[in-house]
Amino acid sequence: MAKRERVMRMSVEQPLWRALSAYRVLTMCYAIGLFVSAYDEFPRPEVAIAFLSVLFVWTLATLPKVANEASCTKRFLAADLTVALTGILLTPVADSHDRIVTGGPTLPSIWTAGSVLAFAIKGGWRWAAFASTLVGIANVVQRGALSQDTLHNVLLVWVASIAIGYVVEVARASERTLARALEIEATTRERERLARDIHDSVLQVLAMVQRRGSALGGDAAELGRMAGEQEVALRTLVSGGIPPSRVSEDATQGALVRAIDEPDDSDETEDTPRDLRTLLTPYATAKVTFSEPGAPVLLPPSTAKELAAAVGAALDNVHRHAGETARAWILIEDEPDTVIVTVRDDGPGIPEGRLAQAEGEGRMGVALSIRGRLRDIGGTAELISIPGQGTEVELRAPKH
Repeated sequence: MAKRERVMRMSVEQPLWRALSAYRVLTMCYAIGLFVSAYDEFPRPEVAIAFLSVLFVWTLATLPKVANEASCTKRFLAADLTVALTGILLTPVADSHDRIVTGGPTLPSIWTAGSVLAFAIKGGWRWAAFASTLVGIANVVQRGALSQDTLHNVLLVWVASIAIGYVVEVARASERTLARALEIEATTRERERLARDIHDSVLQVLAMVQRRGSALGGDAAELGRMAGEQEVALRTLVSGGIPPSRVSEDATQGALVRAIDEPDDSDETEDTPRDLRTLLTPYATAKVTFSEPGAPVLLPPSTAKELAAAVGAALDNVHRHAGETARAWILIEDEPDTVIVTVRDDGPGIPEGRLAQAEGEGRMGVALSIRGRLRDIGGTAELISIPGQGTEVELRAPKH
C-alpha cells in the first residue's frame, strides 16, 4: 500500500493556551511575593497563607487543564473562577481595611485575570464578558465602594478579556475558512487524478468504439452512437466533479486536511528508485523511435510512473490526431537534478486555440494527462506546435 497520507495541522489558538499556562504560574508567584513583602501589615496572615497555599497547589495541578481547548472544560472554568472570586472576597478578612481602601491588592492579585482569559480563549468574547463582570462585582464588594482605581482595574480586565475573546473567535472562523479552502484544493486534486486515469482508459475505449461503430455501420453504428453518448456524459462528470477520497476535520488543535492511504498495484516499495528507461521501452514501435542514455535513469517510483503515463498520453495524442502515417520520437536527457523527456512527431501540428477549445469541451488529454501529471510531481510540461511542422512536448521532472 502506498503511503500517501499528508497531514496539515493548524492551530492559531494553541500559542494562547501555552501563554496562559505561563501567565498563571508567573502571576501565582507574583501574588505570593506581594504577600511575603507585606506580611507584617496583615492583621490575619493565616487566612492569606491558607488561600495562597490552595492557589499554589491549584495552579500547578491544573496546568494540564489549560493546555488546550479540549481539556479546558466548563466545569474546570467554573471551579477556577470560584477560586479567583473566593480569593478576592477573602481579602477583607486577611488584610486591613486601610490597606484595602488605599488600593492594596487582593489576595490573588492579577492571577484573577488568568481565570478570565481562560473563559475568553475557550468561549469567545461572550464568555469573557460574563467572567469579567463577576470579577468586577467581587472587586467592588471587597472594596466596599466603587472607587476610581477599582473602576479602572475592572474596566481594564473587562475590555482586555473581551478583545482577546473576539480575536479568538475571528481566528477560529479564519481557520475554518482555510480548512474549507484546503478541502476544495484536495477535491480538485483528486478529481484531476481520477480524470487522468479515466482519460487514459475508459474515454479512449469509448471513443474507439464510437469511431469503429460508425465505420462498420448497421448495429455497430448504433453501438457506436451509444458509446459516443456515454463518452460525453462521462467527460461532463469528470469536468464537473468527483467525490474526493480525503477527509477534512476541525480538530481541537487545529483544522486538518488528510489524504487517506491508497493501494498501490506496484510490487516496488515507494523508496525503491525506478529506471525510467524500462517504463518507456514498451512505447517503442515501428513508428515510435526511442532514444535513451546508456546508464539507468533512476527516479522515485511515483515520479517515474507519472512521467511515463504523461509520455503515453502524448503518444496517444499523436496516434489519434497526427494520422496513421505519423512518426514519433522519444528522447530521454538525464541531467544532474532533472530528467527531460521529449516527445516529437511529424504530424500536421495543432491549430492555434485548439487546446483551449478541447479543454472547454471536457477533453483533458493535455491539461490533465500531461500537464496535470507533471505539476503533481513538481515538474513542468511545455508544448510547442507549428501547423504543418508537427508537435513537440517537453516534460521536465525533478529527480528528488
